[in-house]
Amino acid sequence: MFITLTIKTSTHQADIRIDHQQKISEGLKVLRESGRIPKGYTPDFFRSCVRETLVSAYKTFKEEGIFDGDILIAIEPELESKSPPEPFGEILRNMV
Repeated sequence: MFITLTIKTSTHQADIRIDHQQKISEGLKVLRESGRIPKGYTPDFFRSCVRETLVSAYKTFKEEGIFDGDILIAIEPELESKSPPEPFGEILRNMV
């Protein structure tokens, strides 16, 4: 079964139609090769807007319960120099 969905990054957005038994990372590869997302861009996790869950790029769309019309938003890796997100920043400050 083929599904159509949107993959969003902090700077790009692309629609893709793909077999639901393919890995999410394979869908990213197609988008990279076609120039629709930057080369070398390989996030490990996404947030599904429909299911509101974290999904792994290393599982299939079917395994992660991704269906037609979903929007996957890339979870960008945090840079070490950034402050932890709240409320974690406050918790960490109180621990010292």
